[in-house]
Amino acid sequence: MSGHTIAAYRHDLLVLAEFAGRRGLPGWTAFDNSAIRAFAAAQHGAALSPRSIQRRLSAARTFYDFLMREGHCARNPALDVRAPKIKKRLPGTLDADQMGRLLSFRVDDSLSARDKAIMELFYSSGLRLSELVGLDLSSLDLADRTVRVLGKGAKSRVLPVGRFAILALRRWLAERSELLGPALAADPAGAVFIGRGGRRLTTRAVQLRVEIWARRQGLGVHLHPHMFRHSFASHLLESSGNLRGVQELLGHADIGTTQIYTHLDFQHLAKVYDAAHPRARRRQRGA
Repeated sequence: MSGHTIAAYRHDLLVLAEFAGRRGLPGWTAFDNSAIRAFAAAQHGAALSPRSIQRRLSAARTFYDFLMREGHCARNPALDVRAPKIKKRLPGTLDADQMGRLLSFRVDDSLSARDKAIMELFYSSGLRLSELVGLDLSSLDLADRTVRVLGKGAKSRVLPVGRFAILALRRWLAERSELLGPALAADPAGAVFIGRGGRRLTTRAVQLRVEIWARRQGLGVHLHPHMFRHSFASHLLESSGNLRGVQELLGHADIGTTQIYTHLDFQHLAKVYDAAHPRARRRQRGA
């Protein structure tokens, strides 16, 4: 598990332990199904989001599975306790024109070369932010136009890299070599994307650079790195209709996760229908 996941689960179990203390439950074996339900209800009453409640219940279920394996309890009281239904939110995307405007800036120094390579690669290959900052030089095969990424659950996948991203990466790698010097720049274990000090870029640094370019290019939207991934998926699905292919490229274990992009595609089609179909057009006022 990643450090973030471990920290989140630890926090969730501490919250459950505090709840046990308030309820006068002497230990983990004192929990029963109704106590876990009361815990979920209390979290809901404290205005915690359904997604966060779901994660806390998942942490409890996993922890009780562990206790059972270790012989500390006989049953899992968190089984069959469900969080409130999560309302599906459609992910934000940029349309093709907005993406074109964002990526149309001129490269005139190492910083702009790096930032362009980052954003072109995000959009070209649908990378997660953690996957992009984790890229090493050995992850790239520019001759083959592919990149190998390590995704969730330590699963690796090989992705195609588009022509514009290849050009941007070549320009950035030349600048990177100037910054590091030939010996360090050739190290296959070195980070692809670095700062001026030569260290691997952090996720926060990438988030800030993306926000800066969105403002400079006059997009008028709050842009975050995951929006490139959403745009990649929705544009690809809109053009190809190949849901399974998009699932593979995104690295989704469950196709249900990918299906959210079919709703975006339907929204686009619905707008086209409303604008074009004779029986769908709204009547003009006074007509």
